[in-house]
Amino acid sequence: MINYIIKSLLIGGVAASMLATSCRPVKKIQNAVNTADTAKVIVLPKPTGDDSLTINKQIHDKVAATKIDFRFFNGKAKVDFIDGKGKKTDATLHIRMQKDSVIWLSLTGALSIEGFRILVKPDSVSIMNKLDKEISYKSMAYLQELIQLPVDFYTLQDLLIGNPVFLPETFSSVRYGDKYLHAVGKTEFFKSLIAINVSTNLIANMKLDDIIDTRSRTCDITYDNYQSLPDSIMFSAKREINVSEKSRISVKLDFKQNTFNEPQAFPFVVPKNYKLVP
Repeated sequence: MINYIIKSLLIGGVAASMLATSCRPVKKIQNAVNTADTAKVIVLPKPTGDDSLTINKQIHDKVAATKIDFRFFNGKAKVDFIDGKGKKTDATLHIRMQKDSVIWLSLTGALSIEGFRILVKPDSVSIMNKLDKEISYKSMAYLQELIQLPVDFYTLQDLLIGNPVFLPETFSSVRYGDKYLHAVGKTEFFKSLIAINVSTNLIANMKLDDIIDTRSRTCDITYDNYQSLPDSIMFSAKREINVSEKSRISVKLDFKQNTFNEPQAFPFVVPKNYKLVP
């Protein structure tokens, strides 16, 4: 049960409103770019070339201009989770964050009964199972193994706030369309395609294919329903993320409340009668 809850929280925050799109097989990203309508495709032969540097800077400037910077965050979202066996579960996720310091998560189900409370720090994860009166302490490596993505604290933070993740430093090809700019590049882990709305400069979608040939892991993240908030924040209130390899996991997040930069408390007092479990 704990494994399931962590998957739903971490993979979901992830990310993304995602219009439900199926994950594509590895090595299909380039085809998606080259076959899309009649838009102009620019292939960048050398990351160090003058044209390549200019285009890469333009793309990163667009992303940087809309990236959310914050001190504190408080949000409430409806979570729809489908696990690898097709089982669907609905819940409410409460999120509190202090940037680069702590992530506090609370999951409630029917009748607003809190089932799990989780405290994530850069080097540790504490999981309070309030249903079974259990407490466990894990490392970030545990989460990476659990959800099969190279997620650290800062990646999780970006997923929950709606910022892009696994963004390439350089792009190998760019397609300019009427509605979207598509750029393809590689990171240490993934071949990435990013779609940016040309009229708003907001990220609409990210597709990640595993760079390792022996794996067929893919991830599709969609960002939707952007809200214009104070401090020039553009917040994606609906997101969806699909991760697929041997099985497929899907999470939809629909934020009903969000508050930025108001100091938050992170209550996590473990009752004495809770059992320590591995």
